[in-house]
Formats: sequence, structure tokens, C-alpha cells
Amino acid sequence: MTKIGVEQSLTDIQDALTEQGYNVAQLRHAEDAEGVDFDFCVVSGLDTNVMGIQDTKTNATIIEANGMTANEIVNEIRSRLNQ
Repeated sequence: MTKIGVEQSLTDIQDALTEQGYNVAQLRHAEDAEGVDFDFCVVSGLDTNVMGIQDTKTNATIIEANGMTANEIVNEIRSRLNQ
């Protein structure tokens, strides 16, 4: 089953993904993605690399939700899973 981490503030996206049957976990901090076998992480992008530091390590595909609707995020994940 596809496991998706979603930033805490993106509740509409969490709800949409859960309704579609995905296994969704809430991310409160970037470090929440470390050591967890997520397939995707959805982040708001509001605090993306503000200080030029990128030290969170994950093998998940990162999707920046800035400017996207919940349906667009769901469709993006579906599309990437079908590649």
C-alpha cells in the first residue's frame, strides 16, 4: 500500500488522500520523514530551504503543494504511481 506523509497544515490534502484509500501519516517536522519508508511526502513549500540547509534525508518523492488543489495532488500521485 502506498504510504504518504503530508505536512500537518495540509488537512484538505490529508483528507482527500485518505478518502482515496492511501495510507496517510501527518508530518509535523521535516525530520518526521527520516527513517520512515514513505513513497511520497507532500509539503506546503512555505518554508522550503529558507536558510539554504537541506539535511532531511528520505527516499520519498517530494511533492510541493504550493498553488495546487487537493485534487491536483491526488492526480499527481496517481500519475506518478502509474509510470
